Amino acid sequence: MLYQSMNYVVLYTVVLVILLIWLGARRNPLMALVDTGRELLSSYKFLLLFAGMFGVLALNKYELNMEREMNLSSDYTSFIYGLEGHFVQKLQELFYAPWLTPIIVFFYIFMLQAVLAASLGVYALGKNRVMLYATCYAIIINYAIAIPFYLYFPVDEVWSYAPAGVKFVMLEVFPRFEEEYRPLSGLNNCFPSLHTSISVTMALLAIRSGNRRWMVITGITAAIIVFGIFYLGIHWLTDMIGGSLLAVLATSLGVQLARLTLRTKENSVLLQSRVSDTQ
Repeated sequence: MLYQSMNYVVLYTVVLVILLIWLGARRNPLMALVDTGRELLSSYKFLLLFAGMFGVLALNKYELNMEREMNLSSDYTSFIYGLEGHFVQKLQELFYAPWLTPIIVFFYIFMLQAVLAASLGVYALGKNRVMLYATCYAIIINYAIAIPFYLYFPVDEVWSYAPAGVKFVMLEVFPRFEEEYRPLSGLNNCFPSLHTSISVTMALLAIRSGNRRWMVITGITAAIIVFGIFYLGIHWLTDMIGGSLLAVLATSLGVQLARLTLRTKENSVLLQSRVSDTQ
C-alpha cells in the first residue's frame, strides 16, 4: 500500500516528517510551523532564502523538460562504466536479500525527503537559526550545482546499462516506480547522486547542530541511503563520490552563509538601536 501511487508516498511522507520532528526536537511538531512562520514574518532575508529554496526545487522538477527542449544528446555512461566495471553488480550480489529490499526502498523513497523537511522543523523548534538558515542554503547549493551536471554530463542509472549486469531491485517492492516516480527523476540524472548529497548534507549539519538525537537519526539515514543507491542498482560509485564531495561543499558554504546572513541582520538591528538611543 505504501508504494501504490505517489499520493500514498506524499501522505506517508507527511506523517513521517511529523514523527521525525517529534523525535528530533521532543516538542509538539505542529509548533515547528508556528516558529518557521514567525521567522518568515520577522526576517525578509529568511523569506527570500525560503523562496529561493523552493525555487531551486521547482527548477529541478522541470529539469527534464529543459533537457528535452535543449535537445541534448551527450551520454557519459560508458565512460563511467570504464572507470568502475562491475563494482555495483558485485556489491548488489553480495548483500542482496529479499527481507532487506523493503527497508532499503523505504529509506530511498521516504526518508530522504522526510529528513530534509524535518530538519527545518527540528532547527526551528530548537531556535537554532544558524542551522535553519544553513539547511536552506545547503539545499539551494546542492541542487544549483547538480542540475548543470544533469544537463551537460548525463549518466544513465546502472541497471539501465546492460554491460553493468545490475538488477533494478526497486521494482520488487515498488512495481509502478517507472510510472509514478520516474517523472520526478530522469534516468540519466546520476552524477552527482543527490540522494547521497542531500542525506549526507543533513547528517553533517546535524553534527554541527549539537543535537545528538538528530545526529543519530540523520547519520543512520545517510548510511542506509548511500548503501541503498548501490543495493537498488541505481547509482555508480562515481555518483556517490561526487555526491559526498558536493555535500561537504554545500554544508561548509551553507553554514558560512548562514552565519554571515545572521551577523548582518544582528548588526543592522544593533545599528538601529543605537540610532534610536541618540534621538
